[in-house]
Amino acid sequence: MTITRIGVGPRMSQAVIHGNIVYLAGQVANTAKGKSVGEQTKDILGQIDALLAQAGTDKTKLITTNIWLADISKFSEMNAEWDAWVAPGCTPARATVEAKLAAPEYTVEIMVTAAR
Repeated sequence: MTITRIGVGPRMSQAVIHGNIVYLAGQVANTAKGKSVGEQTKDILGQIDALLAQAGTDKTKLITTNIWLADISKFSEMNAEWDAWVAPGCTPARATVEAKLAAPEYTVEIMVTAAR
């Protein structure tokens, strides 16, 4: 079975496809870096949409999601964006935890796994 990588870098790939499963790396905000949790979440979800499309799938096929928040008190702000984005009836298994992220300007990181 082949393995296909998207966005290959020196430390990680942005997505890895193995069989009919797509694994995304943890995504952090690009254009909304340093902005509110809501803005960062919306930015990240857009990136996820783009990577899933490149891999030949979409958010209706999400299997699992892990979300890390720098401040868990922002849970409802993140969920407002998540709830507006996630496909009704296609919600994945999900975990959300508070964690120190790679840099202070990042307040949200999201990683998903999806079927193709």
